[in-house]
Amino acid sequence: MEKQEKIIGYLPDERPTLFKLVLFAFQQIIVMFPATVLVALLTGFHVSTTIFASGLATLCFILITKRKIPLYYGSSFSYIAAICSITTAEAWTNGVASNNLIGQAQFGIILSGLVSIAVGLIVRKVSMEKIEKILPPSVTGPMAIIIGLSLAGSALTNITGIAEPSMQSWAWVIGIVTFLATVLFSIYVKRGTWGQIPILLGLLVGYVLSLVLGWIVDYDFVNFSLYTGTIFSLPHFTLPVPSWTAVLAIMPIAIATIPESTAHLFQLDIYVNKLAEEKGGTKKYDIANRLGDNLIGDGIGDMISGLIGGPAGTNYGENISTMSITKNFSVVVLMAAAIITMIISMFVPISAAVYSIPGAVIGGLSVYLFGVIAAQGVAIMIEKKVSLFSAKNLAVIASILIIGIGGSYAFPGGMIPMFGLKAPAIATAAIVGIVLNLIFVVIDKIIASVKK
Repeated sequence: MEKQEKIIGYLPDERPTLFKLVLFAFQQIIVMFPATVLVALLTGFHVSTTIFASGLATLCFILITKRKIPLYYGSSFSYIAAICSITTAEAWTNGVASNNLIGQAQFGIILSGLVSIAVGLIVRKVSMEKIEKILPPSVTGPMAIIIGLSLAGSALTNITGIAEPSMQSWAWVIGIVTFLATVLFSIYVKRGTWGQIPILLGLLVGYVLSLVLGWIVDYDFVNFSLYTGTIFSLPHFTLPVPSWTAVLAIMPIAIATIPESTAHLFQLDIYVNKLAEEKGGTKKYDIANRLGDNLIGDGIGDMISGLIGGPAGTNYGENISTMSITKNFSVVVLMAAAIITMIISMFVPISAAVYSIPGAVIGGLSVYLFGVIAAQGVAIMIEKKVSLFSAKNLAVIASILIIGIGGSYAFPGGMIPMFGLKAPAIATAAIVGIVLNLIFVVIDKIIASVKK
């Protein structure tokens, strides 16, 4: 009789040993780090504060949701344009906005958190059937797809965005090798701890290759210049500054990000319960029905981040991709990642080591991770049996895909100019998809009542 292969993976309530816990936590930190730091750099927020806020908000989110939802909170790209409309009112010094401008943005971020909390409380009182009428898989699936594909350009520019043009070919070698190593590790290394860390292993391959190539061609692909010799430095915390301009600019974005959170939750529900089934368990992990808790936790995360000087955030698709690839959904791992992230923000050598990871390595990883986010959107539609022969579904899906992807690439910063305003592409796609779907629901009800 053929011996059944043991299923490797961790469900949300399972916990690895201490060594594995730290190892898996670092893998989660690495995949969220580039995007979280990039948001800080683009908005003029302090990087160390943003990193600290990410860890603190994640920890609070997990505790508030009673350790039932395995998600990591990182800086959201959806808010970038709105925050920049506040922080770019004055010239930056050393790449950082003034405390006053950051404080004004913080005020808007805190109040945007109230929007998520309010919606979460409403969702708690509403059945999942009613929620799916507003946010059906024909909306949440394409939303996940455009979230992944809208980041595709970032993955490739990480590889090509090297200071010395003559070294770009070598950067491509690093990116391609990192990508292939990560993919091969995730597919063919299935046993024990090694099978749980393909992202980390792929990164190490790319990092070592960068050091070797740097020595051969005499170029510093790995940059250690950010280490100044200082060991310990507290993040630069700032206080909120009341500003209704900031509230009007930032607060509405919270509504538009709700489909993104919903898509993430549906993704998790599918993958976690699939793993539970593979492991032969009978327990059902009811994650999809915790949308209300998720939105409340997300809102509180925004408020906590905003209170100390961090940007608005979201539950990170990069981390969900990593969890689905490694089949590691342990909530304890994410808690450890959050705590280590807070420590990293204060210890300069650790931060400098993370910063030293070449952009080409990050790009190679991102090609895989961002692609998986998009693929998970397809999985949502397959799992929920969305008919692609339905004209209504096709209309909703088509509008979301074209507005979301087209807007992300056709206009600077993914901001679509319309009616004298600039609307974020992903948020606009979500709103159009939701409204179009509701129009169909209302028309169908009218037709049904007329026939009676």
